[in-house]
Amino acid sequence: MLNLSKNGCSVRVASSSEGLLTPTAVALGKFDGVHLGHQRVIQPVLHAGGNLSVASSRQSKENQLANQEYTYSTVVTFDPHPQEFFTGQPRTLLTPLDEKVQQLRSLGVEQLVLLPFDKELSALNPEEFVEKILVQQLRCQQISIGQDFCFGEKRSGTAKDLQLLAAKHNIPVTIVPLQTYTGESPIESSCVSTTQTQDARISTSLIRQTLEHGDIENANLLLGRPYTLLGDVVQGQQLGRTIGFPTANLQLPKDKFLPRQGVYAVRVFTLNEISDTAPSENLGVMNIGNRPTVNGTYSSAEVHLFDWSGDLYGKKLVVQLVKFLRPEQKFPSLEALKTQIQLDCVVAREVLSAGVQS
Repeated sequence: MLNLSKNGCSVRVASSSEGLLTPTAVALGKFDGVHLGHQRVIQPVLHAGGNLSVASSRQSKENQLANQEYTYSTVVTFDPHPQEFFTGQPRTLLTPLDEKVQQLRSLGVEQLVLLPFDKELSALNPEEFVEKILVQQLRCQQISIGQDFCFGEKRSGTAKDLQLLAAKHNIPVTIVPLQTYTGESPIESSCVSTTQTQDARISTSLIRQTLEHGDIENANLLLGRPYTLLGDVVQGQQLGRTIGFPTANLQLPKDKFLPRQGVYAVRVFTLNEISDTAPSENLGVMNIGNRPTVNGTYSSAEVHLFDWSGDLYGKKLVVQLVKFLRPEQKFPSLEALKTQIQLDCVVAREVLSAGVQS
């Protein structure tokens, strides 16, 4: 779950050459989505005291520093996404950088390292990657990876290869089994889309597919938290207020992956840059799409909050998607649109008040 409070330690963001805290205990992978499978990979490198209070965690760190060199729990990933590098095509992400940092922070990760995925890095063979990146730059003391992890030139290194190569440097490697829909999976096989097999593994690509179909409940189960949109409120066309439903127009990161166009029941939080307390929760409906009724020419994300009035311009909102209500459609008039929005609000209130939390 996204940690909306500003309490606790922030996640340090570094490259492999600048701002890096070492030595490290590293979870290695792409981690787009920070879904349940990713969380299992990250868990082994978290400190045992990660769930203690801030004061206790600080004291634990000080005690470790007094006795031995402190090891920083670190997630190591790639920037840009390897697929974007090889194809030359921009790739949208389930968790752009700001969101990824928020999610890692809530798990107790201390540091995020972004390896610049370029021609030089992609040309390293497995032995060179271990020696130059993991040993020399990151000073790894421990590594955790998923069972399907591949690395090195042309993805020639496997998880087992990494385990063997790291052993030469006395670095233990935990290989985490894949999470699937069977066994310990949080989703029963009967809930899986008919397009998926019962042994489909939890993956970023599967989550993207469920979101594209508007299957928010299953996407949230795969993520282990609600799918969120994080952005600043900017001025829009202000058409909503003319029909009695003022909306906040959300400016999202350009690389944010958007789910199926349509209307959603949502929970909304306003991030306060000053207060250390968790923000209050608001309920509402959100439309993601081109607004065909008013001849919209670009995609937007607009949220209407129930029983709320005030100025949100310049505020940063976190919108948690709870349920897909209906596809976007073109109405014959603004009055017809108003009538439908009223119905959407009634349904959304019922969904949200019933505690439908994915």
